[in-house]
Amino acid sequence: MVGYTYILASRKHGTLYIGVTNDLVRRVGEHRLGLGEGFTLKYGARQLVYFEQHATVPMAIAREKQLKKWNRDWKIRLIEQKNPEWTDLFDGIAT
Repeated sequence: MVGYTYILASRKHGTLYIGVTNDLVRRVGEHRLGLGEGFTLKYGARQLVYFEQHATVPMAIAREKQLKKWNRDWKIRLIEQKNPEWTDLFDGIAT
């Protein structure tokens, strides 16, 4: 089963959240609707600014763990390599 590692942001250079899922559209949709009482709701991290697709969920989990150990500057550079304007990518995947 395919897995995804993704990064949500509250705004450009704002609060970042790194997550993993097997259904990117569903999971990011849940974040955007404010479902749950977790980090993304508290800090308003609802814009999908980066994601990677992996062949399996365990591979996505391993990547999530790797990214969470990175310092903030590395995460920002990773986002800006593929999404320099920090555009919300959700509409592009939800269609």
